[in-house]
Amino acid sequence: MHQPPDILSMAYKQPIMQEELVLLHEKEQQIPGSVQYKIKRYHKHSQWSMDDMGMMVYHFRKDQPKENYFELRFCVAGNVYCRQKDTECDSCKLNNTRNCAERVESVDVFSFRFSPVHLLQFAKPHKTVNLLSEKILNFSHPSSFSKILSLCGRTRMVLEAMLNHSYAGSLENIYINAQTQMLLLYSLECMLGEREVESFQCKFLANEADREKISLAREVLLKHIGEPLTIKELSRKVAINECYLKKGFKEMFGTTIFDFYQGQRMEHARYLLYEKGLSVTEVSVMLGYSSISHFSTAFKKHTGLKPCELLFH
Repeated sequence: MHQPPDILSMAYKQPIMQEELVLLHEKEQQIPGSVQYKIKRYHKHSQWSMDDMGMMVYHFRKDQPKENYFELRFCVAGNVYCRQKDTECDSCKLNNTRNCAERVESVDVFSFRFSPVHLLQFAKPHKTVNLLSEKILNFSHPSSFSKILSLCGRTRMVLEAMLNHSYAGSLENIYINAQTQMLLLYSLECMLGEREVESFQCKFLANEADREKISLAREVLLKHIGEPLTIKELSRKVAINECYLKKGFKEMFGTTIFDFYQGQRMEHARYLLYEKGLSVTEVSVMLGYSSISHFSTAFKKHTGLKPCELLFH
């Protein structure tokens, strides 16, 4: 099965530990005969620097057509969320969110999943189709792919409207259906004229089983955050050649195994120091460092600060 990268981690430019995520609001709904959508709003930490982005995911299995789907994902940072949204605090009722005592900055993650049956209604009758957008609507593109999209002003307006609308019941279904069709239009419009999706440079990644092994390697690294693994050990755990593992990891996740692992460890260290209040010695031991000085050097290289300086920023 095609495993697209996590859009939240890509927006942050490195993986985010689950314990760092504070969920403010969550909504999931299936619009009858249309789209399945999810919205998750997280508290944005003041130290997070994130890019707004979109992602297109085309999942195709010729042998299992019932599993096929097309998905649009978006991550937008910097919106304001009122923690009394359901009841509306007095400031929000007066549309004066700047003075709202309950306001917090949020990171908003959206997912809109379309079925082949739903998309087929927009496709032209079968002729020879060369545009990628037509192949998607017809589900005639022969392989799965993920593609990063830049967010245009129109897309941002639609996403913001979906966060702030006041419709309910059947009217909400009509509204969401209309907005998701606009998102579909704007996203496919970005691809007009494109003939094909760029294939993997590493030919072995065309094999789904090998891509799954690379994804598994990433999961293994996350589970062994305090027990450093060599690439040889990692390759044995996921049953793939070391060379393939290194090349495939770089292509799929845009970073080397070492840089990914170090970045993840240092972000976890930042969380333990800043959020949990652990000492530098405790964190150094937890992450498997042989000395505090080695940990301090690695931490400063990643964050620009020594561990002891973090609490003063």
